[in-house]
Amino acid sequence: MEKHAGSFPSRTGEAFDAFRQAFETGHTVDFLEKVTKDFHFFVPIPLEGWNHKQQGKERFEELIRFERSVLKVQLTPLIELENEGNGMVVFRADGSLNGRPYRNELAVVFEYEADRIRCFREYVGMPLKNYEAP
Repeated sequence: MEKHAGSFPSRTGEAFDAFRQAFETGHTVDFLEKVTKDFHFFVPIPLEGWNHKQQGKERFEELIRFERSVLKVQLTPLIELENEGNGMVVFRADGSLNGRPYRNELAVVFEYEADRIRCFREYVGMPLKNYEAP
């Protein structure tokens, strides 16, 4: 994978910007315009219903509504890597989770089909126990 310093637009930089906008503001349109028809994703939420493969645009919108109900964050990209079929961004999340201070480093890996996002997988730097109880 190649590392990009952020001085020029990249497919992964644009994907992450739309991903960040969805999580920070709830605006999902820009991200969903970039996905394939068979789009799916995996997120590390330790709750029944979220602990397996998720499918489709509507499920992504449900994820954003759920996340924004418990998580208020600003996402800061730290490292961006990209090759022909994948892109990865390591990022920091700062804010609150269920009203408690929250800070974590995470990674999101995008899998591409041409210039569209086929799927993403999110990896978390520490357990998300605060999802379990406010």
